[in-house]
Amino acid sequence: MTRSSQAWPYPRWVAHRGAGTLAPENTLAAFRKGAEHGYRMFECDAKLSADDVAFLMHDATLQRTTNGQGTGGDLNWKELSQLDAGSWHSRTYAGEPLATLAHVAQFCIRNHYFLNIEIKPTPGLELKTGELVAKEAAHIWQNEKVPPLLTSFQVESLKGALKAAPHLPRGLLLHTLPEAWLETAQTLACSAVVCHYALWTTEMVQAAHQAGLKCLSYTVNDEWAAQHLLNLDTDGIITDRVDLFSPAA
Repeated sequence: MTRSSQAWPYPRWVAHRGAGTLAPENTLAAFRKGAEHGYRMFECDAKLSADDVAFLMHDATLQRTTNGQGTGGDLNWKELSQLDAGSWHSRTYAGEPLATLAHVAQFCIRNHYFLNIEIKPTPGLELKTGELVAKEAAHIWQNEKVPPLLTSFQVESLKGALKAAPHLPRGLLLHTLPEAWLETAQTLACSAVVCHYALWTTEMVQAAHQAGLKCLSYTVNDEWAAQHLLNLDTDGIITDRVDLFSPAA
């Protein structure tokens, strides 16, 4: 199954984790910073708290991006909401809280921004996280013209998303290239394949496009890499360098 008959509504340039180097990644502050630089689409990572609240965090553990310890998914949202998710970045953002998916969704909807939600499950919760994140996204965006793009490295998470909200677009994330990459994306009824930028070749792009799939790349922070991807006619570029690349390009 392909999605070739559906128009692709998303802009080419996507701010990674909000604007995750200029501000604390996956926080509303990062989203605002990306918006200040003209970006209209944002990527974020979503996982579940112990009481099944979808919140934004890349790592399974809290140490790198908060003042907490241990596995984020082991705490309930009330506990997570008390953490400082900004001081690790800089004094400017001291006290910045973690964001829920609902917080970020409202920011995007009110400002007519687009969102790429990477389903980033705590290990062992791949299927459940895919189901619950997709279900919540479907509910929040039910009256909006453009839904979020749901992506994941975890096939089980994409299966969960497909089961819970088959109408939401999905993308298969890849950091290496398995032989059956295209078949896997098609089996999951994906709209896109999102690769590490170095994986794309002319042949891969052609194969994906012929199958009705869009070609996106992460995380592109150098001008030569961006130009290479533009020359290959790929469809989306996810970057930390919102200060370097103009989203109007």
